[in-house]
Amino acid sequence: MRIGDTVRRPLRPFSLTVQGYLGHLRDAGFTGAPLPLGVDEQGREVLSFVPGQVHRHPLPAEAAGDDVLVDLARLIRALHEASAGWVPPPGAVWGGSPAVQGKLVGRAELVSHRDYATGNVIFRDGRPAALIDFDLARPTTRLYDIANALWYWAPLKWGDPRDRAPALEDADIPHRMAVFADAYGMTARQRAGLTPLAVDMARRYYEDSSASAKLDPVFRKHWEGGGRDVLRRAEAWLREMAPAIAARVVQPG
Repeated sequence: MRIGDTVRRPLRPFSLTVQGYLGHLRDAGFTGAPLPLGVDEQGREVLSFVPGQVHRHPLPAEAAGDDVLVDLARLIRALHEASAGWVPPPGAVWGGSPAVQGKLVGRAELVSHRDYATGNVIFRDGRPAALIDFDLARPTTRLYDIANALWYWAPLKWGDPRDRAPALEDADIPHRMAVFADAYGMTARQRAGLTPLAVDMARRYYEDSSASAKLDPVFRKHWEGGGRDVLRRAEAWLREMAPAIAARVVQPG
């Protein structure tokens, strides 16, 4: 619920941990996230309202250009730089399931957002300017966070031409990934690890989503309504395109 310049949300087990993280980002000078404002008299979490526009899938043409990828990569790099060095407090509680993350990444490097779905990126003047919905934030790696962003914005999730938005129907996705990698300033090691991680990520996302569909009726409806097929096609497309993606991403542009 929005009240003035604030957003009030139900207090959940991870809310205070995430507020501590957002407070660190504020103190580190990162301006692309909500400000943590504590808990109100009704026991609700309070965050600052982040003004701007969001674009959901399918992305419109104005949100599908290389310039958007460049700005998003720089925004995430700034988030990572601000996050580095923050140590979660003892007893920190995180949202979401750690299962997929645990299977995909090694030792955590930092806390970060981990959910760059298109509706979580705030645009201003046509360009990515801020991030919202830190519910899935938890200790992770830079590479996993980058791969998650590319899942939605390259987009790897909709890599198969049958699933793409009209604005991305003819997109050169390996090129788009290289643009993002260059703008972020990915290291040679990160570039070499990106494609294998993305392929494994697609498989793990399918397995995790399948398990969730068995437990959650709302998720089951999405899964049986086409979500299952999209993820299967994404994995097959990624495996086929992996050599081309690796060739474009490994060499800096």
